[in-house]
Order: sequence, then C-alpha cells, then structure tokens
Amino acid sequence: MQYSLGIILNTLLIITATAMIGLLTGHFGEFMTFLLCCSILRLTSGGFHLKTARACNLFSILLCTLIPYLFSFSGAALTVINMTSLLIMLLFAPNPDKNARMPVKLYPLLKIISILLVSLNFFIHSSVIGLAFIVQSLTVIPWIRREKQ
Repeated sequence: MQYSLGIILNTLLIITATAMIGLLTGHFGEFMTFLLCCSILRLTSGGFHLKTARACNLFSILLCTLIPYLFSFSGAALTVINMTSLLIMLLFAPNPDKNARMPVKLYPLLKIISILLVSLNFFIHSSVIGLAFIVQSLTVIPWIRREKQ
C-alpha cells in the first residue's frame, strides 16, 4: 500500500509541477502534451528507471519543461526524429522494468502499440510529440547489459 501511494504521489508531483511551470511560462499546452505523450509511450514501451523517486521526479519535471521550451523541429528534422523513434521502438520495445509483472506473451502487442503511437506523429507532425517520443525512445535502449537472473 505504501508503494502504491508513493507512485501516486510522485505522479501527482510531476503533473502538478509541470502544470504550474507551464502556466507560469505560458507553455502549459506544450508541457502537458509532452508529459502525456511521454507517459503513454512509456506505458507500452517500458524504459530505464532512475534509482530514487526524487531523482525521477526532478528529471521528469526538467524534461517535460525544458525540452519543449528549448527545442522545436519541423520538416525534415521532425521526420528524422520520428524515424529514429520508430526504429528504436522496432528494435528495442518493449523493455519493461525488471520488477514488472507482465507476461512475456504481451510483449508483441506492446511493441505494436508502441510502433503505432510513434507512427501517429508522421500524420500529426507535432514537434512536441516528436520530442516526447524521441526522449522516451532513448530510455528503451538497453545501454547497460542486464544481469542474468
């Protein structure tokens, strides 16, 4: 119960802080779109986890507010970002946390959903969504080999 409450409180902290910073800077829509798209793709693709909740909170808030504020892409650059995210999802998704209790038989479905989500941005052409997807995609790459269990 304490574990579940911690997850809920951490999630609320990230959403609230991102929303407040977005309201203060006038970028509420972009920040919340980034957070939502990153979160949805993370649910299906998995990805790297930081060691502490505090680190996760700070890193998530910084990502959701700095990336869409500092960067914007269109045209060919956005297409390259979308293609890179798609390639990463094809190669590495899903990459769930080692503590996830998800049946391996669901992995192909999660991969397909991840690929479809990233592919949607070829039609939407959103810089914010493309940035969210590339950031989340990078967390799926197994940079460090997993220890055999």
